[in-house]
Amino acid sequence: MRRIYVLCTALVLAGCNLPSTPKNTGAGALPLYQEQYRPQVHFTPEQRWMNDPNGMFYYQGEYHLFYQYNPDASVWGPMHWGHAISKDLLHWEHQPIALYPDQLGTIFSGSAVVDHENTSGLGTKENPPIVAIYTYHDPVGEKQGRTDFQTQGLAYSLDKGRSWIKHPANPVLANPGIKDFRDPKVVWHEQSKKWIMVLAQADHIGFYSSKNLIDWNFESNFGKDWGSHIGVWECPDLVLLPIEGSEQYKYVLIVSVGSGGPNGGSATQYFVGDFDGKSFQLDEDWQQALKPEAPVFPQGQIFADFESGIQGWTAVGNAFANAPTAGAHPAQSPVQGFEGQYLLNSFADKDKATGTLTSRAFTISNSYINFMLAGGKFDGKLGMNLLVDGKVVRTATGQNSENFQIHSWDVTDLKGQQAVLQVIDEISENWGHIYLDQIVFSDKPASSKVEPALWLDYGTDNYAGVTFSAIPGELKQSIFMGWMSNWQYAQTVPTEVWRSAMTLPRQLDLVHSDGLLRLKSTLIPELQKLELNKKQFGPLSGRHTIALPKPEHQSGSSRIDLKLEQQQGVSELILHNQAGDQVKIEFDFVKKELRLDRRQSGKVDFDKHFGNVQIAPMMGDFSKNTLTLVLDASSLELFWQDGQVVMTALLFPQQPYDSLKLDLAKGSTIEQLTLTELKSIWKN
Repeated sequence: MRRIYVLCTALVLAGCNLPSTPKNTGAGALPLYQEQYRPQVHFTPEQRWMNDPNGMFYYQGEYHLFYQYNPDASVWGPMHWGHAISKDLLHWEHQPIALYPDQLGTIFSGSAVVDHENTSGLGTKENPPIVAIYTYHDPVGEKQGRTDFQTQGLAYSLDKGRSWIKHPANPVLANPGIKDFRDPKVVWHEQSKKWIMVLAQADHIGFYSSKNLIDWNFESNFGKDWGSHIGVWECPDLVLLPIEGSEQYKYVLIVSVGSGGPNGGSATQYFVGDFDGKSFQLDEDWQQALKPEAPVFPQGQIFADFESGIQGWTAVGNAFANAPTAGAHPAQSPVQGFEGQYLLNSFADKDKATGTLTSRAFTISNSYINFMLAGGKFDGKLGMNLLVDGKVVRTATGQNSENFQIHSWDVTDLKGQQAVLQVIDEISENWGHIYLDQIVFSDKPASSKVEPALWLDYGTDNYAGVTFSAIPGELKQSIFMGWMSNWQYAQTVPTEVWRSAMTLPRQLDLVHSDGLLRLKSTLIPELQKLELNKKQFGPLSGRHTIALPKPEHQSGSSRIDLKLEQQQGVSELILHNQAGDQVKIEFDFVKKELRLDRRQSGKVDFDKHFGNVQIAPMMGDFSKNTLTLVLDASSLELFWQDGQVVMTALLFPQQPYDSLKLDLAKGSTIEQLTLTELKSIWKN
C-alpha cells in the first residue's frame, strides 16, 4: 500500500501549489486505518474527502477504481480523480491523483474504457489506450449564472492507467444549455459497433454515439416519462445482464437520483428494457409497473398565484426584486410544472441574491395549505415557512430540482389562529433559489404526481454506483460499487481524518421476482479470502444472545448468514453493545416488509435526517428466507433472499457492537446461523 502523493505535472494548471497529503497527527491520534469508525473491509481514502466512484475498469488482471476526491479538506470541494488499484477487489493500493482541475474546470464524475481496437487512434492495437470520459465543471461559469458550465472531456493512458494525458480538443462534447449535464458512462455496443455514452441531463438521460470516442452524435433521450424525478439525475450506467435460469439477456439502465429516495435523500433507481444502439425501450411489464399517477390539487381559496404581482407581500433584500417572473430568468434552466404565466422566483443576481418575502396576516380557517414548490434543498434556509406568533410551525424546501412538486400542510390544529407565510432565501451558492406558485387554502389535501420507481438498494447509503468496464469477454460478470453515503449528511458524519467509503463490490444479475424482472445484488466470492473464525448455531427459536467477534483495534468486521423459516409474525435481530447502542432489524411477514432501525445506533444527532427507520419490501419466495449481513466499523450491508432486496446503512456506535440478540416470532426457526469474523484489508 502506498500513500497518495499530490503531484504537480504538466497536466495541472500552471502555478499549481497543492499541499501534500497530511499526516494523521495530534494528541492521541491513532495510526491510519485504526481510527474509530474506519472501515476494515471497505475501500476508503487514506485521508480527506471522497464521493462518487469514477472510471472503473478491469484490464490484465487489475481493477482500477477512480473516485471524486478533494485533497485539501474532508468536505466536498474542487474535484479531482483519486485512484487505487486492486487485483482482487478487496486489497487496494493507493495511487497518485489521476486527474487534476485545469482551465476548463474541476473534474466531475465519468468513466473509463479499454479502447481494445484503438478506435480513437490514441494508442495501438498492441498497446490499446485506456480512455477516460469525464465531466468538466466550470465554477466560474456557474457563478456567472450560465447553464452551459458542464462539458465532457477526454483523457487517455498508455501505461495501464498509471498516468493520463488530456486531449487537446477538450471538451469533446459541448453543453447545449442544460444546467446539469454530466457523469458520462461509456460502453461498447457490439451490435452497432459503436461507443455509446449515457449522460445525465437534468432529470432524464441522453444517449450519444461515437466511432472513435472523440466525435459524439446525439441519438435519443429517455426517462422524461418514467421513474422518480424529485431530484436531479446523476451517474447513469447501461449494463447488459443475464437473466438467471435462462440464456437470455436484458439491458439495465441504472440512474442515481439526488433526492427522493425510498427512505430519504439520494438513492439509485433502475430500468429494464432493450437498447438497439440508438434508444432505450422500457419493457412492457415495466411500463405498467412504473405508470405514474396524476397529481391532485383540490379547489379552494386562492391566497396567491402571482399572476397579478406580489401585492400584500413585503420584501426584504434583493432575492425577490424582480418578482414575479414569467418562468425562469434568462440565465436559468427551464422550470417545469407551474400554473399560469407567472410564479415567484428568487433567482436574482445569478443566484447570489438573498432575502425574504412575507405575506399579509391571515386567519387559518381551512384544514390544508396547498402549494407548488421547486428549487434548491436547504432546510431552514431556503423555502417557505408558516409562522404563528412569530414561530415557524410548518416549513418546506426544494429538492434541487427545477420541476415543481406539490406540497400540502395539514393545519387543522391551527384553525382560528393568525399566521403569515414567509418565503426565505438565505443561500447565495449553487441551487440558492426557490420557486413558488399556487398557494391555495382548502379542506382537502393536495398530492404530487406519484412516480413509481424500483430501487437498486433500499438503504440510505448506496449512491452513484456504476459497474467496471473491460475488454468484451475479459470480465465475465458485471461488478458494481457505490459510494456509501447520502448527500443529506455526507459532509457532517463524525469522521474527520477521512470521509466516506465505497460499498463492497457486488455482482449484478437479473431475476424473475414478484412478477417482474428485477436486479439481484450478491457479494463477490472473493470476500471469502477475508474469513477467519467461523461459528455455527442452530436450529434456534425464541430468544437468544450471541457474542460477536471482538475487534483487535477500534474497529472490527464480521459476516452473519442465516436461513429463517417463518411465514407470519414479526421477528427481530438486534446488534447491541455495552454502551446501549443498538441496530434493530425486523422481519415483518404481516406487512411484508423489512425494517432497519438505527435511531439508537450510536451517534445520530449530527444531522436530523440520520436517525431513522428504513423500510424495504420483503420480496422473494418466503418458503426459503435467507439473510446476509456484513458489519463493518461504521456500516451495515443487508442482503435478503440472495440479494433480491438490499439495504446499506452507515452506523456510528460509541463502541463496536459486541452481541447479536434474536427475538423470533412464535413458530419461527433459524435453521442455521453462521457467524464469521473478517480480517482487515489494510494490514500489511
